[in-house]
Amino acid sequence: MAEIAGISNLKENISKDINVLNHMCNSLSQKDINSQGYYVKDNILLGYKGLDSLDEQPVLHRNFVISFDGTLYNRNELGFSHSNLSDAQIVVECIEKSGYDVIKTFNGAFAFAIWNTKNNELVLARDHFGIKPIFYSFINDNLIFSSQIKAILAHPLIKTKIDSIGICELFGLGPAHAPANTVFKDIHELKSAHYLLFKDNTIILNKYWELQNKEHIEDFETTCDHVKSLLTNAIKRQIPNEPFCTFLSGGLDSSIITKYASNMIDGRINTFSVDYVDNDKNFVKSEFQPNSDNYYIDIMIKNAALKHHDIVIDTPELADTLEDAMVARNLPSMADVDSSLLLFCKNVKKDFNIALSGECADEVFGGYPWMFKENDLLTFPWSPHLDERQKVINSSLNINLKEYVDLKFKETLAEIPSDDDKKILTHLNLYWFGKTLIDRSERMGRYNNFDIRMPFADYELVEYVWNIPWEMKTKGNREKGLLRDIMKGILPDEIRERKKSPYPKTHNPNYLLKVKNMLLEIMNDSDAPIHALINREYVMNVINTDGKSFTKPWYGQLMTGPQFMAYLIQINMWLVKYDVKIDM
Repeated sequence: MAEIAGISNLKENISKDINVLNHMCNSLSQKDINSQGYYVKDNILLGYKGLDSLDEQPVLHRNFVISFDGTLYNRNELGFSHSNLSDAQIVVECIEKSGYDVIKTFNGAFAFAIWNTKNNELVLARDHFGIKPIFYSFINDNLIFSSQIKAILAHPLIKTKIDSIGICELFGLGPAHAPANTVFKDIHELKSAHYLLFKDNTIILNKYWELQNKEHIEDFETTCDHVKSLLTNAIKRQIPNEPFCTFLSGGLDSSIITKYASNMIDGRINTFSVDYVDNDKNFVKSEFQPNSDNYYIDIMIKNAALKHHDIVIDTPELADTLEDAMVARNLPSMADVDSSLLLFCKNVKKDFNIALSGECADEVFGGYPWMFKENDLLTFPWSPHLDERQKVINSSLNINLKEYVDLKFKETLAEIPSDDDKKILTHLNLYWFGKTLIDRSERMGRYNNFDIRMPFADYELVEYVWNIPWEMKTKGNREKGLLRDIMKGILPDEIRERKKSPYPKTHNPNYLLKVKNMLLEIMNDSDAPIHALINREYVMNVINTDGKSFTKPWYGQLMTGPQFMAYLIQINMWLVKYDVKIDM
């Protein structure tokens, strides 16, 4: 886990601005930082912060200087199985030999900034599914970049503003955001599977990898064997050379990761699950959450002889951590769905630095309810109720959410390399809904200097499964039917046949009461900046009805009435914390 930051200006000498870089780096996480360094030359300032005291970066290697965040999982395949080179040095070796397009062969979770001392050019790069973040802004010939938005905000040229596009992002798409957008005006996120080349004072964005359509000619049995092999390799590659754990909910995905990982190590594997005080008393069955986790976790404990740990979070903590969760992303996002994971990671971090997670299996193998329903593909299926979203915002802003969301949806469709409805849905889930969840895992982990690895997001696995016919992928018209079939004889049938259940959330009525009172306090504060953005009458109605007037989830199955209220709380926290100005 590392942080990178830097500035490049190809027109003038910026070495005198070392104090600016220092200020940017000081804004980054201070927890457990054991290593930091700078590279300063005429046209480049490059900074690094890391956890490993032996990891000295930026690395000057041959004709390149690099700051690297993340892990390469395929050192062996790249030809460095017995090398003492660091991942950063391997990246340099490969790029020097084969050019920047070699990035597509890196299997891992990574983001890096690499300066070519010979050609006076900078490259920023990000892994295939954008697990590791990198942001940038280009202003007055300065390319300002970092692994966290707040470091960019620390540059004196950057103003914290939100315009009509940012408002549409917050209320039309949020907590998701369009690829390359960050809500902040003039601050961009490098897209997944892209690298940015800064040369001759010009920014060139290059897409180095995308899903390719191929005819799938293997029969079902061969397909199962192929998937099993790719999944096994993905898990094996991501198991670190240090003690680690897995997240276990008792669902299919986390149980697969846990079972395979358990078989690959000596000794009992440690597993962790999250729950909430009094959740057993207050659990409410729904279409999206048909049962609680504890029964199934016990089955897995016995099946795999696990060393299991329950992390139980109390309701006040969830609400009290909303601001920390917002700061972890530098943006308002998934409310207590975020804060609970942040607290979960904080507790697991006491014993381990790395966990394997079952995240992304639903996106890859077809696990969401909306993927099985008749869909006219007119908008994003997890947030179809734009009329309700429109009611939330202040009408004086003259913002048309539908117009903006329709534009982003059409832009997305134009980039999908298929006209097959199920492939379109899969792509939307991978790069929108799933990306929000990937960001959630990475950012809440990063806040605690905790690494969450996601083997189901292995790009070699994903590109193979992409071309498996839908009928085969969802055998028996069942979500993740193929994956369930593969697990026959490996997982207990009760686990294998369990209906999908999402990340657990609190059902404690005290949480609703707490966020309701927090939002009411904001609404009664005439100086609260959120008033400029929202329809007070609509929000007060949501508060006064305990969220019951808010009948449609804000985002998929994850954000209902209490989470919507918490999302508005986070927006106000964000406006205050970063002193965001509305620039219409």
